[in-house]
Amino acid sequence: MSSRNIQVEPMRRLAVEDQAVEIVERKGVGHPDSICDGVAEHVSEALAREYLDRVGTVLHYNTDETQLIAGSTAPAFGGGEVTTPIRLLIVGRATREYDGTTIPTETIALKAAREYLGTQIPELDFGSDIVVDVELGEGSGDLREVFGESGRQIPMANDTSFGVGHAPLTETERIVRSTERRLNTEYASDHPEVGTDIKVMGKREGDRIDVTVAAAMIDAHLEDMAAYRTSVREMREYVHELARELTDRSVTVHVNTADDYEEGAIYLTTTGTSAEQGDDGSVGRGNRANGLITPNRSMSMEATSGKNPVNHIGKIYNLLSTEIADRVVTEVDGIREIRIRLLSQIGQPIDHPHVADGAVVTESDVSLDEIEADITAIIDEELANITALTERVIAGELATF
Repeated sequence: MSSRNIQVEPMRRLAVEDQAVEIVERKGVGHPDSICDGVAEHVSEALAREYLDRVGTVLHYNTDETQLIAGSTAPAFGGGEVTTPIRLLIVGRATREYDGTTIPTETIALKAAREYLGTQIPELDFGSDIVVDVELGEGSGDLREVFGESGRQIPMANDTSFGVGHAPLTETERIVRSTERRLNTEYASDHPEVGTDIKVMGKREGDRIDVTVAAAMIDAHLEDMAAYRTSVREMREYVHELARELTDRSVTVHVNTADDYEEGAIYLTTTGTSAEQGDDGSVGRGNRANGLITPNRSMSMEATSGKNPVNHIGKIYNLLSTEIADRVVTEVDGIREIRIRLLSQIGQPIDHPHVADGAVVTESDVSLDEIEADITAIIDEELANITALTERVIAGELATF
C-alpha cells in the first residue's frame, strides 16, 4: 500500500467536450511569448547538460524570466527591412562555481539562444534583426541548499506550488494544436511566405467550430497584394481540410481577420513575427505545458519553460500531471475526462506531493468505484518514477509550451 496522499474523486460538471461553449488558443513558435518560452527552455536544457558534463550533476539554475522587447520594421512586397532590432534578455539564476569548477553560464546561454533561433525562426538574423543579452545572477542560498544537498536520490521541492493536467484533448483542442503545428512544418515548407508567428483561436458552440488564424506573412516571398490574398485563401482551405480530418462537426475557418484590403492594411511582416511590430513577450504568458491555453480547464499560472527540471515544481508537476492524465485515459477504460492536480510543499520530496488529486468524469455506464484503484495505481507509479521525467526534459524529449 502506497504512503502517498492520492485522492480520486468524481468531477461535478460536464466534460468539456459536452459543454455548450469551448474556447481554445495556441500561440505559435514565432509569437513573442513563445520565442521567450522556446529560448528559455533551450537554454535550460543546455545548462543542465553542461553541468552534467562538467561536474556530474545538475546545479541550481532557472531561466524562466526571459523577456522580449519588440523591434520595428518597414515591410514591403518583395522585401522590407528591420529598422529597430528585437531585443531578447535571458534573465534568471545560474550556479557558476562548484567544487573548484567554473561554468561559463552566460556563454552557454548565448550559444543556446543562437542555436534555437537559427533553427526555429530562421528569418531573424542573429545580432542584427534580434540582439540577445544574458543576465544570470546567482541563486539565493536557501534555495540552493534545498536544491543541492548531496547524496539524496529524490530531490526536495523548491516551492509550495501545484501543477495540473488533463486528458483526453477535445476535438477543438486537437484542431487548434494541430493547425499551428502543421502550418509551421509541412505547410510552411511549401509556402515560405508563411511566418512562424501563427496564433490559432478555436471556438466551439454546440457542434459548430470556428477556427481563427492570425498568420504573419513574410514580405520577401510575396510580390503584391494579389499574391498575399491568394496565400490567405490557400491557408484557409488547408486549415479547413485539416480540421475535417479531426471532427465531423461543422467547421468555419477565418484567416487574418483584421486585414483591410481596400486600405492596404494587412498582416505583412519582414521577419515573420509580430515581435517586429511592437508586440513584446515574456516566458509563461502563453501556452501551458500541454501547448494550449484552455479557459474551460483548470490551469496553473506557473511558467514551465526555463525552470530547472530537477526540483522546480512549476515545471515538473505541470509536465507530470499531463503525462499521468494521458496515461490514465490510454490504459483505463470508461473515462470521459480526467484532471490531475499535484501540490507540493517546499522542502518535501517531490515524489510525495502534499496531495495528488484525480477528478474524473466517467462514461455514463461506468462507476468510478470500478476504476478508482487502477487510476490510483497509475498515479502512484508515475510519482515513484518521477526522476525519469527530469532525464527526458534534459534530453529535449518533452515540449513545455
